[in-house]
Amino acid sequence: VQVVESGGGLVQPGGSLRLSCAASGFTFSRSAMGWYRQTPGKARELVAHIDNSGLNPAYGNIAKGRFTISRNNRKNTVSLQMNNLKPEDTAVYYCNQFPTTVAHTWGQGTQVTVSS
Repeated sequence: VQVVESGGGLVQPGGSLRLSCAASGFTFSRSAMGWYRQTPGKARELVAHIDNSGLNPAYGNIAKGRFTISRNNRKNTVSLQMNNLKPEDTAVYYCNQFPTTVAHTWGQGTQVTVSS
């Protein structure tokens, strides 16, 4: 599994960002995908996931009503639209298959910083 995340940056509270992930090394269209995030000293947490068809997204409480996950099986990409960002959303965001196991490797992630 290889993933490359992009789209992070510095944004003011209430702002928006769209994260993208390009995946390779596996049959993307057959795999559920997820977005995860991690802050220093804390465990990585699941933000949202989506089934292989793209028809069934699911969100953690931190994302409900603010984030939207989507995928493009032709381009092997998965995206996360984040609206109404809060300082507590500051983290490194990762994508990967869903669910993950200890055998999964992780990309570099993309840093999201929400600050005024």
